[in-house]
Amino acid sequence: MSFYDVLIVGAGHAGAQAAIQLRQMGFAGSVALLGDEQEPPYERPPLSKEYLAGDKPFERILIRPHAFWGERDVTLLLGQRVKRVDAEAKTVTVGDDSEIGYGKLIWATGGTPRLLTCAGSDASGIHSVRRRDDVDAIMTELASVNHVVVIGGGYIGLEAAAVLTKLGKSVTLLEALDRVLARVAGEELSRFYEAEHIAHGVDLRTKTMVDCIESTDGRATAVLLADGTRVAADMVIVGIGIIPETGPLIAAGASGGNGVDIDAFCRTSLPDVYAVGDCASHANGFASGAQIRLESVQNANDQAKVAVQHIMGQESAYDAVPWFWSNQYDLRLQTVGLSTGYDQTILRGDPATRSFSVLYLKAGKLIALDCVNMVKDYVQGRAYVISGALLDQAQLADASIPLKEVGLA
Repeated sequence: MSFYDVLIVGAGHAGAQAAIQLRQMGFAGSVALLGDEQEPPYERPPLSKEYLAGDKPFERILIRPHAFWGERDVTLLLGQRVKRVDAEAKTVTVGDDSEIGYGKLIWATGGTPRLLTCAGSDASGIHSVRRRDDVDAIMTELASVNHVVVIGGGYIGLEAAAVLTKLGKSVTLLEALDRVLARVAGEELSRFYEAEHIAHGVDLRTKTMVDCIESTDGRATAVLLADGTRVAADMVIVGIGIIPETGPLIAAGASGGNGVDIDAFCRTSLPDVYAVGDCASHANGFASGAQIRLESVQNANDQAKVAVQHIMGQESAYDAVPWFWSNQYDLRLQTVGLSTGYDQTILRGDPATRSFSVLYLKAGKLIALDCVNMVKDYVQGRAYVISGALLDQAQLADASIPLKEVGLA
């Protein structure tokens, strides 16, 4: 049985950052990074953007060059999945039933795409966008594809729709709720992005439920909607969220529900087991202390650092301000903070200029900003989100006044 002082399960952003941080902090013990893909750690966000568009080859989205891991004495255990954790024996069992022992375990498995469950959802030509394999499969088929149906109006669905439209495909986007981005943004931003996609030729339909997928010879040919409408499709892309990969940890006795529960130092309820990234459920101060999962590179990297610092004897609680981004067409959206629970929005700038910000307030305090082609607002607004100061709302709404010069209320 092999043994590692720190075994990191999951070779995405969080797992890679944990391994990097261990060596940067001078950890001298053995470190292994175990992932279920054959590739070394790579960036996920470009999959639905530059990689799908063909603008970046795979080598340019690697988190570090392949040689880096050997140079840092990090063992890569690729193409393997953990199917069992024994927290008492401090071992994990992988797919071939071999065991790996650990001193500390960092669980950084992220999540798997939520799949359609309707009739016909097992047809070929239906894809997710989560891994390199997913996007490679899409790209392989694109030459013979004219019409793509994208199911889901979140960031993945919108980004894929934007890229496919630029590639000359006819795109229909279906969203079950009454607006896109409904779970993460206010109506002003949703309506702006809807208008942008429609202007670029996307057939965007909200309040639309899928009944089933029709197929011919096992391949998807149409999406049948609940109202009886039939939408022809040469390809279907599904972007309806992820399910956190926590099964073996929960089976081993870890506390959790929607993800595995962690404390302020990223410790699970199991001894010497940490969890970080998309799969970790934590109390977040920017969500009024609510227990949430954050699906972002920022969260993955920052939680990995907190876990490693704790392993190295430095107790530094996780309190990083959340931030996100999305590229669609020539629009750069940057978000800081969490808008959950907002009771007021302020529109700063004119959406018609395609450069504006939506500010989210709760009890008069600025809790989040969505900035479209407004880098200065994003950079300057961050401090206000962290401080929770009460600001002059008239000045907040005046885009001619730099955010850093806005006075207190």
